[in-house]
Amino acid sequence: MTVAVDERRDIVCEDLVRIYTAEGVEVQALQGLNLRVDAGEVVAVVGASGSGKSTLLNILSGLDTPTAGVAKVAGHDMLTMKGRERVRYQRHTVGFVWQQTSRNLLPYLTAAENVAVPAAIAGRRSRAERVELLLEAMGVAHCGDRRPGEMSGGEQQRVAIAVALVNEPRVLLADEPTGELDEATSADVFEAIRHANTEFGVTVLVVTHDQTVAGHVGRTVQIRDGRTATEILRRTELDEHGQEQHIAEEFAVLDRAGRLQLPDDFVGALRLEDRVRLALEPDHIGVWPDEREGRE
Repeated sequence: MTVAVDERRDIVCEDLVRIYTAEGVEVQALQGLNLRVDAGEVVAVVGASGSGKSTLLNILSGLDTPTAGVAKVAGHDMLTMKGRERVRYQRHTVGFVWQQTSRNLLPYLTAAENVAVPAAIAGRRSRAERVELLLEAMGVAHCGDRRPGEMSGGEQQRVAIAVALVNEPRVLLADEPTGELDEATSADVFEAIRHANTEFGVTVLVVTHDQTVAGHVGRTVQIRDGRTATEILRRTELDEHGQEQHIAEEFAVLDRAGRLQLPDDFVGALRLEDRVRLALEPDHIGVWPDEREGRE
């Protein structure tokens, strides 16, 4: 059963928690994560290994279930979603691209046949026209009759994007889609992802460690210790000479409890440890090292 959806947002996570238990030991992969992605946005999620970004993507794709909190995608509640709804959700609402090219495509089928498989499972008609359209849009129409072993890594990933788009999903999720590619090929794959966004209107959430890729989106969200820590917003403005200026601003993310994580370079530069001094000013909050620590 689908709940009412805010038309402006395709992804909503509030105080999202995921706890794993192994041999009696609890591991909190997500510790109250908050994230909102508007319909039609392209957002990159970055973070160190173990920060929780892959756990987040597994939950949003329906491969995992949250322990607590809110996670909704296109109106589907990931916490309460049951079997049949989950199958429909994965077939029609989200498309997914893995990092490993071998996980995206069946090796014994051609590119066109791979793209057609999800459409056939979903019972779609006019599959041939849709397959041809997507291969052309992703710049791999020439690979239509080739098997994965006859394609480059970049071509395989662009075919994988076509596979993910064939059933017209509302959201495209990509887990390190350029992780096995060189810089030039990565740029081609990410350009295909952006083209999918503009051409087909799909909302895109990309998990990546590649700062070059992250720098090509308007919004980058950093996850640290299972929480959203900072966001970088990018925009282009014209200066007084009419020249384009690319501006990137970093923001700390404030949760509902008033907590935020200061960027590592800020903490290191001021040698902030254990506790800090705060001061409320008319238009900002001041943060200083606790000078008493050195005297104690």
